[in-house]
Amino acid sequence: MFKRHLRLPVPGTETFFLWGPRQVGKTTLLREHYGDCRWIDLLKADQFRRYAVNPEFLREEVEAEQGEEPTQVVLDEIQKVPALLDEVHWLMENRNVQFALCGSSARKVRRGAANLLGGRAVRYRLHGLTAAEIGSGFDLDRLLNHGYLPRIFDADRPGRLLDAYVADYLKEEVAAEGLVRNLPAFSGFLDAAALSDGELINFSNIGTDCGVSGHTARSYFEILEDTLLGRWLPAYRKRPKRRVIGAPKFYLADVGVVNRLARRGRLSRGSEAYGRAFENWVFHELSAWLDYADDGDALSYWRVAGGTEVDFVVGDMRLAVEAKASARIVTRHLKGLRSLVTDHPDVGRRVVVCLEDRVRRTEDGIDILPAEAFVARLWDGELGQPAYLTRPLVPSS
Repeated sequence: MFKRHLRLPVPGTETFFLWGPRQVGKTTLLREHYGDCRWIDLLKADQFRRYAVNPEFLREEVEAEQGEEPTQVVLDEIQKVPALLDEVHWLMENRNVQFALCGSSARKVRRGAANLLGGRAVRYRLHGLTAAEIGSGFDLDRLLNHGYLPRIFDADRPGRLLDAYVADYLKEEVAAEGLVRNLPAFSGFLDAAALSDGELINFSNIGTDCGVSGHTARSYFEILEDTLLGRWLPAYRKRPKRRVIGAPKFYLADVGVVNRLARRGRLSRGSEAYGRAFENWVFHELSAWLDYADDGDALSYWRVAGGTEVDFVVGDMRLAVEAKASARIVTRHLKGLRSLVTDHPDVGRRVVVCLEDRVRRTEDGIDILPAEAFVARLWDGELGQPAYLTRPLVPSS
């Protein structure tokens, strides 16, 4: 079992939402922390029917069982019965009951006019496996070919599992929730989105590729975001001295899914597909690191007219990162990071993540870090202290 770096509160101390893509390990993590608490699993047909028809049963059952100490209740797949959130809110306010609310899609909850607990619930996001969670078993080539989902990463033959994952996503998240009218068109859109992973998105071009309008393509990207299968990377636009590109990029949440949808086959070092998967992985590590740290810093990219670009910027330029799947970093690989200093002389650490064998530093202070050294320094706090190492489990009073 992998030791996850997302820290959850002690039972009975906090109500929170735990979001994350399907099969990322949310239920396993909750079982580890809250195995002795009351559980309601809305994936089970009988429990789904019970609370969908009579959501007030939750309040009546919890009141009947509650003792003198605060109670923690786990509601797994909460998006299936959003009406339960009204009962959750009442129990929080009137009976000091705390809830762990787990789901793989925020869309139905947020867009169904559901009670979002008045901002009283903390929001956590669980990502797929990071290099630090894999530990001594970290194998970059395996991770880029299998993806970040625990079960599929461990599998000897991930292909069919990835096919099943995509099919289940279309069936359970999209079709069952009635998110689109034309499922074949959405299925084709997934292929187009995979081919555009990590690129600037042109909705009209994507729509043309899958036979829908640009407006529909935009709505499909919103579905990917709401169901946590992907997320946007905005452009950094503070204090520009030159005209900067403002369009966002989009990254799918699991590189194994990207590989399968884009029909990349087996990735090998030196190929263009390997380089694109490598960039997705660096985005994944940085996104998980920031979400688990919970210190408010955002992730963005920087690009000026003419094409000069830095792949990732953390916060207000405290860290700038280039992802280059090359075994030899040369001057042309450093162009973006060196140009960045012209516009932002106060930039903090500048790092190139690559496939070289050894750590080195250029004369102008750019760190050249092999992939293994990058993740070690990232998660050990050398590139900025992650709060998961220091944040107490029990919230401060």
